[in-house]
Amino acid sequence: MQADRHAWANQGMEELGGGIYRIPLPLPGDALTAVNVYALVGPDGVDLIDSGMALVQARERLTKDLALLGLSLGDIRNFFITHVHQDHYTLAVELRTTLAGKVSLGEGERVNLEAIRAVHERHSDPGFIEMLYGMGAGHIADQVRGFLAPGPGDPQPGLAWADPDRWLTDGAVLDLGSRTLRTLHTPGHTSGHVVFHDATGGILFAGDHILPHITPSIGFQPVIIRTALAEYLSSLQLMLTLPDSKLFAAHGPVRDSTHSRVNELLEHHEKRLAQTLETASGEPVTAFAAANEIPWTRRQRKFSELDPMSQLLAVGETAAHLEVLIARGQLNRQRSPEGIESYFIPGA
Repeated sequence: MQADRHAWANQGMEELGGGIYRIPLPLPGDALTAVNVYALVGPDGVDLIDSGMALVQARERLTKDLALLGLSLGDIRNFFITHVHQDHYTLAVELRTTLAGKVSLGEGERVNLEAIRAVHERHSDPGFIEMLYGMGAGHIADQVRGFLAPGPGDPQPGLAWADPDRWLTDGAVLDLGSRTLRTLHTPGHTSGHVVFHDATGGILFAGDHILPHITPSIGFQPVIIRTALAEYLSSLQLMLTLPDSKLFAAHGPVRDSTHSRVNELLEHHEKRLAQTLETASGEPVTAFAAANEIPWTRRQRKFSELDPMSQLLAVGETAAHLEVLIARGQLNRQRSPEGIESYFIPGA
């Protein structure tokens, strides 16, 4: 019988040893199911890696599981957040209004927070919608804009996307008393994503940088950059320079080897780059046209079978791979008078 891929989300709090507990908190919808929050318990309180989404159900689950450890929300000293996506950041921001716990976030997320606030205040569309027009997928942008109203990243009306108490720099050392974590900047999933490495314990708190069952989305953020995949591949290579560690990821079960999963992800993207290059072997292609020719998800689904949000992610992923092929000299890019970009093999 095939193992339940979602068992990690349904089994409740898991003790991982050394005073570390994995607490899966619920998410809306059925795509990711839950997000792992890691509680690091010490004699002076508890520190959390990521916080979950600002949902009543998530707050109640966190309160209940901390109580099983003899702790309350008031015992939280720190929220160490891997990146600015709402399922990681927003519950920390909400709880901070009544608790003493401090929120820390990678400094590379400054620009994303500013852009989120602009979107939240209806000053602009997020970059992941604006990008679709130049990729030949304006119709998807219109669909996504409709069901994201009144604003993306808004789990609760009136939630303030406030700055953290501390911006973490690359290499910042976090002394928690019972353990020491080193902050490592790992851009790709978002520009300011960080992971937390416990060298002594042989643990990597990886956020969404390395996921055990799925490949993280690349560059899905309000501020779109062309180099997201190139940065992500470099960030994966960085993980291979560290001693191999247990993988404590944000979505999925614990895995014994970070390196093995990194190698799987690198192999996946090389395969994807080859498939993407093949789509441009004839006439020039837009990111939308290329995405239509590539199979998606582990079930190898057609692009047309995906829901609009998944189509948005697929087009963005394809564009990121096309940009890496440009950087490698395997493709060129051209822009039409209407602003639509297409990719072609040099000399073809």
